[in-house]
Amino acid sequence: MRLLKVATCNLNQWAMDFECNMKNIKASIVHAKAAGAVIRLGPELEVTGYGCEDHFLELDTVTHAWECLKELLLGDWTKDILCSIGMPVIKGAERYNCQVLCMNKRIIMIRPKMCLANDGNYRELRWFTAWKHRGELEEFHLPIEISEALSQESVPFGYGYIQFIDTAVAAEVCEELFSPIPPHAELALNGVEVFMNASGSHHQLRKLDIRLNAFMGATHARGGVYMYSNQQGCDGGRLYYDGCACIVVNGNVVAQGSQFSLKDVEVITSQVDLDAVASLRGSISSFQEQASCKVKVSSVYVPCKLTQSFNLKMTLSSPKKIMYHSPQEEIAFGPACWLWDYLRRSGASGFLLPLSGGADSSSVAAIVGCMCQLVVKEIANGDEQVKTDAKRIGNYDNGEFPTDSKEFAKRIFYTVFMGSENSSEATKMRAKQLADEIGAWHLDVCIDGVVSAVLTLFQTVTGKRPRYKVDGGSNVENLGLQNIQARMRMVLAFMLASLLPWVHSKPGFYLVLGSSNVDEGLRGYLTKYDCSSADINPIGSISKQDLRLFLRWAATNLGYQSLADIEAAPPTAELEPIRSDYSQLDEVDMGMTYEELSVYGRMRKIFRCGPVSMFKV
Repeated sequence: MRLLKVATCNLNQWAMDFECNMKNIKASIVHAKAAGAVIRLGPELEVTGYGCEDHFLELDTVTHAWECLKELLLGDWTKDILCSIGMPVIKGAERYNCQVLCMNKRIIMIRPKMCLANDGNYRELRWFTAWKHRGELEEFHLPIEISEALSQESVPFGYGYIQFIDTAVAAEVCEELFSPIPPHAELALNGVEVFMNASGSHHQLRKLDIRLNAFMGATHARGGVYMYSNQQGCDGGRLYYDGCACIVVNGNVVAQGSQFSLKDVEVITSQVDLDAVASLRGSISSFQEQASCKVKVSSVYVPCKLTQSFNLKMTLSSPKKIMYHSPQEEIAFGPACWLWDYLRRSGASGFLLPLSGGADSSSVAAIVGCMCQLVVKEIANGDEQVKTDAKRIGNYDNGEFPTDSKEFAKRIFYTVFMGSENSSEATKMRAKQLADEIGAWHLDVCIDGVVSAVLTLFQTVTGKRPRYKVDGGSNVENLGLQNIQARMRMVLAFMLASLLPWVHSKPGFYLVLGSSNVDEGLRGYLTKYDCSSADINPIGSISKQDLRLFLRWAATNLGYQSLADIEAAPPTAELEPIRSDYSQLDEVDMGMTYEELSVYGRMRKIFRCGPVSMFKV
C-alpha cells in the first residue's frame, strides 16, 4: 500500500487584505502539518482574495502577492509539504490566474489557469488571460527580488504535472473541471493520481450537488484522488463563497468540509491509498487502451517520496455520506454568514431593517436572527475571532461577550415599522411580535405627517392634490401617492441608521437592509428608491416561493413562531387605503401569482427562454 495524507481547506479571505490572508494561509498549513499531511491545497487566488476585481489590473497587487509568497518560502512553511498557493502572475505582457506549487522553500512549477470563468457572476477575462499552450512547459524568470531572496532564477511555467518518485500530482483550476474536455482526463492517462482543484465558487441555491457530482465523476471511471479547496464567506462583494472543501477517492467522498461557517480557517484531511487508484485503473480495459496511446503531457521531476508504507497505526479514510442542506437551510445559513462577514468588515455597528410585517422583510429579519444564533453558537464552541468581532460590534465592556442571541440582537439589530393610514393593525402586530422573538430593538413610527407635508408642498407648487384610485383618482395619481410613502420610508430608514447609534451613545453607524426578492425585480414590481434601495439586500437572488418555504421552516427551526402567520397572510404593499370593498394585494396589482412569476423566472434564467419560447412552453 502507498499511503498518502492530504489536506485541503476552506479559507475566509478578504479582497486585498494581504495580512489577513497570509494569516489564514499560514494557519491552514500549520493544521495540515499537524495532521501529518504532505500535500496542502488552498483556494483560488487565496493570497489576494478572489474578488479584487479591477485591483487585479494594478501592478501593486501582483507585487504584494509575490512578497507574500517570498515570506512563505523564506520561512519553514513549505518544509516537507507540497503547497499549492493561488495568486496572480504576470508573464511577459500577460496576467495569469495561477497556482504556484512549492515545496521545501522552492517553487517547483507555476500552473496558469487555462479555462477562465466568464459567465454569470464571473468576469475573469477582464483581468486575466487564459493559458493556451498545452505543449512544453516554458521557462519563467522570477522577479529579481524573489530570485535573489530564494537563490532561484527560473521555474517551469505552463500546463503539466509534478512527477515524484512514488506518485504524480497535478493542478486543475476551478472552471477547468467543468470544461468540455477537462484536463484531469488527459492527466489521468499520463499517470497522475492526485488532482488539486483550487476554486473560488459562490453559493447558489441547489448548486452543491452539481459541484460534488463533477468531483465524483472525475474519478469514478478513471480513478484518482480529487482534492477541492474553496473560499468561504464574503470577501467584500455581493457573493458568498460557500466552502465545502472535499476529498474524493475513486468516485467516493471521503472528507467534506462545511458549506456555511463563521470560521476563518477550516482544514480537512484524509489518509488515502494510491494503490487503490492503480488497482481501479488496471481493472478498466478502456482506460488501459487509451493510456497506451495517450498524448504526452509535460512534467517536472522531483526526487522525493510523498507516500508511506502501511502500518497498523494508520487508518484509511472511508467513504462517507454527503452532507446536503435543504434549500430552506441554505437560505438561512448562506445569507446569515454573508451578513456577518459584511458587518464585521464594514466598520458598522449593526443593521437597521424597515420591517413591514410582510413575508420579504420578515425573511430578512429571520436571517439576521439566524446570524445572531450562529455567532453565539460559534463563541460557545471556542472561536476567539468570532468572539473578538462580536465584542467590538456589540460594544461589550471589559470581559463581557455574547452568550444569548436575543441579547446580542438587541445590541446590533434595529427594526422599524413605518406605518401609515393605509397600514393594518395585523401587520403592525406581526412586525412587533417577530422583532420581540428575535430580540431586535423595535420602533413603531407613523409616517403620515411626513407624507402629508410633502403633499402640501406639492399642492402649494402645483395647485393640485392627488387622490387614490378608490377615491376617484387616476392611475397616475394612485401610483404617485404610493411612491411617496415608499420613498419617505427609504429616507427615514437611512436617517435612523446614521443617527440612532448616536442617540443611544453607541459608536459607528448601521447598515440599512433591503428586502426585495428576485421575482419583484424580474417583474418590475417595486418602487425605485424605496426600502429596496438599501445598503445591502440578503434576499435579492431568492424567489418568493422559496422565501415562503423558508418562513415555514424558520418558524419551527429558528424558534420564530410568528413567521407561520406571516407566511399565511396574503402579500400586500399596504400603500392604498383599505375599504370595506377593497384591499390592495400584490398578485392583483401584478396581474399574476407569485407561483407563476417564479416559473417565468426559472424559464428565463435556467432555460434561457424569451417571451415567445415561454408562451410556447
